[in-house]
Amino acid sequence: MGTATFPIRVIRVICVPHIYFQRTAMTRILFVVLLAALLGCEVSSPPSSVPSTGTVPAGPTPAEIAAATVATAPAVALDIKNWDETLALVAQHKGKVVVLDLWSTSCEPCMVEFPHLVELHKQHGDKLVCMSASCDYAGIKSKPPETYHARVLEFLTKQNAAFSNVLLNVESDVLFEKIELASIPAVYVFGTDGKVAKRFDNDNAKPGEDFTYVKDIVPFVEGLLAK
Repeated sequence: MGTATFPIRVIRVICVPHIYFQRTAMTRILFVVLLAALLGCEVSSPPSSVPSTGTVPAGPTPAEIAAATVATAPAVALDIKNWDETLALVAQHKGKVVVLDLWSTSCEPCMVEFPHLVELHKQHGDKLVCMSASCDYAGIKSKPPETYHARVLEFLTKQNAAFSNVLLNVESDVLFEKIELASIPAVYVFGTDGKVAKRFDNDNAKPGEDFTYVKDIVPFVEGLLAK
């Protein structure tokens, strides 16, 4: 028998230089470092007006707004005078129309109409003078005029009656008899000559025909101002 022969395969081993592996490893390391740097970066943003605490500053509280309103509102004053002194005060404004309202905190119709006096002052305060005279004092010995001062001033302040206000120190019945008035409410309107142009009262009014500022006084006053 002949000798059997087997094919011999030659396996070529390719050797990569050591420096190749070093460069490959370095490349991978650099790639990982760059990727980590990119992922870890923070995008800068423009400075915010919001404080560092992250909370938005709160606006003024209702109490602060009310305090500011009171601080800026015109002061309301109340002087105690008799009737003649009140008329002398009216005379100081000769040359202007003067509206003098006689009222009381015990007179419901008076207090209902009073805000219209304030409104008249706001609308035409540069052309006329508004005044009020309280008739709260009833002549009771144990309750002198000063007793009513706080109550009257409180009402005037709530109404923002920033004009001349008088608390009459003559008892109401004596005053009404003197000026021939049955009862309040009553409003005197003085012309630019200082004389009474008209007095509004309900002495002879029929039921349901009581005078009002809107219906009677305002049109009359505006007529005088237009002259």
